[in-house]
Amino acid sequence: MRKSVLYFGVLLTLLLASCTVGGRDGLDGLDGLDGRDGQDGVNILGTVIDIEGTFEASNDYGILYEFPQSVEVFENDVVLVYLLWDQTEDSNGEAVDIWRLMPQTRILDQGLLQYNYDHTFLDVNIFLEADFDLGTLPAGDTDNQIFRIAVLPAEAASGGKFDRSNIDAVMQLLGVEEKDVQKVILN
Repeated sequence: MRKSVLYFGVLLTLLLASCTVGGRDGLDGLDGLDGRDGQDGVNILGTVIDIEGTFEASNDYGILYEFPQSVEVFENDVVLVYLLWDQTEDSNGEAVDIWRLMPQTRILDQGLLQYNYDHTFLDVNIFLEADFDLGTLPAGDTDNQIFRIAVLPAEAASGGKFDRSNIDAVMQLLGVEEKDVQKVILN
């Protein structure tokens, strides 16, 4: 009995201590002003860009593409580059592009030729490497080459398993359709 009176007394004390007598409600804050719409920001979503360029001795057999300000690339983003390897036709006679993830190596009569790239968050450098004089390459291997650059935010690239070598899977992951791909011709 004594314990129940003690518990009842503690409960009553807590109940009375939590009540306020003579207090007043706080005042409501003032509503803020609506802000103006800001300028469009940079694209922090995935991006796919096609670039076309020519490898020449004057550019040291390299093509440098600087990301425009509308595309923001972070250091931990994944940048993939694909080479337009060939084209075929579907059953309706429509052209179908065949893309290969770089680096790509070709075995030529002169030796081994590799299309390779490196990148920073500012640019992509696509270059040729070979164990022979690159000046002996025919125009088909150097002129008007088309590359597809896919920038994947780190979250998207690590968020699941996908086939990086399949450009269609990458574009589907990014929600980019063929009509949305930016086209750039470099001199």
